[in-house]
Amino acid sequence: MRNKSILTEAKQIHLATELIQLGARLQVLEMNSNLSRERLVKLYKEIRGVSPPKGMLPYSEDWFMSWQPNMHSSLFINIFNYITVNSEIKEIDALIKSYKLYLEHIQVNSLQQVLSLTRAWTLVRFMKSEVLCLTKCVKCRGDFLVHSLEIHSNHVCGLCNIPSRAGKTKKSAAASSKLH
Repeated sequence: MRNKSILTEAKQIHLATELIQLGARLQVLEMNSNLSRERLVKLYKEIRGVSPPKGMLPYSEDWFMSWQPNMHSSLFINIFNYITVNSEIKEIDALIKSYKLYLEHIQVNSLQQVLSLTRAWTLVRFMKSEVLCLTKCVKCRGDFLVHSLEIHSNHVCGLCNIPSRAGKTKKSAAASSKLH
């Protein structure tokens, strides 16, 4: 029988706790910790007060291409890349730090949160598998998410060329009608 380190287990519980508090789904917890599914479910229930949501994780890379998700995802992945390039921390710790900085930016600028931790984790996986990549906008020179297989030599980002319906969701329409 292998000796289990109490410190290692404590670090795993701390990591899972932090991920749960940020909104991670059970599948993300299982992929990033050595704790059993049963322990993760118990921990999730203890922290959130409810059972973890069931169902599949969001998968489509196309979600990241629509205007608002692309702006938020591009912001997040640029933060993530900066942290991973300029520090020597593990990928999961970089994800947590990047996501917290993303949330801070959203709060400071009074923006609606679009990107969940689970979507951010999925985005990192899409970037690693080269399904998605970053390309420079020819106008502002910022780095934005695109499909890897698309031609993007003349890419103009959604901030330089805002679509006419950008930000006009049912939720924003309802919010603006309450103000008037």
